[in-house]
Amino acid sequence: MTVSSLADIRGVLFDLDGVIYLGARPLPGVQELFDWLEATGRPYCLVTNNSTRTPVQYQAVLQGMGIHVPLSTIFTSALATAQYLQKLYPAGTSVYVIGEDGIHEALAQAGFQEDSRRPAIVCVGLDRHLTYEKLRTGCLAIRAGAHFVATNPDRTLPTEDGLVPGNGAIVAALQTATDVEPIVIGKPSATMIDLAIERLGTPKEATVIIGDRLDTDIAAGAAAGIATALVLTGVHRLEDIPRFPAPPDFVVQDLIEFRAALEGSVPSRRYRPAAVRTP
Repeated sequence: MTVSSLADIRGVLFDLDGVIYLGARPLPGVQELFDWLEATGRPYCLVTNNSTRTPVQYQAVLQGMGIHVPLSTIFTSALATAQYLQKLYPAGTSVYVIGEDGIHEALAQAGFQEDSRRPAIVCVGLDRHLTYEKLRTGCLAIRAGAHFVATNPDRTLPTEDGLVPGNGAIVAALQTATDVEPIVIGKPSATMIDLAIERLGTPKEATVIIGDRLDTDIAAGAAAGIATALVLTGVHRLEDIPRFPAPPDFVVQDLIEFRAALEGSVPSRRYRPAAVRTP
């Protein structure tokens, strides 16, 4: 991406955990940033791989932290999956769903009909009530020819007790049992980012994604061909960047610096790899 300054940006995609909050704590400057974006007519979208919650549930969680955003700005991998499938299948197409409220509601609102007997699609999101019977039903449907779609590939899920199996673990079980590779919608796939940009209505050359993970947020933005900004309030740090194939275009310490760079009141910090030393 050839954006030379964050001041040229007109649309922003945000990751959630590690970017606008940590655990149950909002990060400094988040509400002020959202208010400024709305006041200056810059559309934004909160893009999360989590498919378990509905947008209304997410909005309530954010409000509980004192973060207030319009419902239309919340874009989950469940919504992205439903939107993607709508482009390919007519209303009424049958789908077998492994997942929670978010993906069930998104697919129902998109006009899909749940069917465990002969579905045309098997759609898999994180399911914290997973059973062998659900895996068995999904496996048989995929082997019978149903298309295999995953909301996201996250192998683990961070909790207060540590890392636990994420949706990628469920997807891997079905992939192992069927020898079929799924279509993946969420980050680091470009699919979810492209759909979010459609929501924003901004050109790619004027859109940025800000995230704390190089393997998902930054990789997805790079795959979609938009500017990327790594914020240092979450998982990855500057020293991590050389370990990943897609470096960020910009680096910011926090959302306060990010807003200042968008305003143009401070220079944008472009990421520049350290010079290779030669003997």
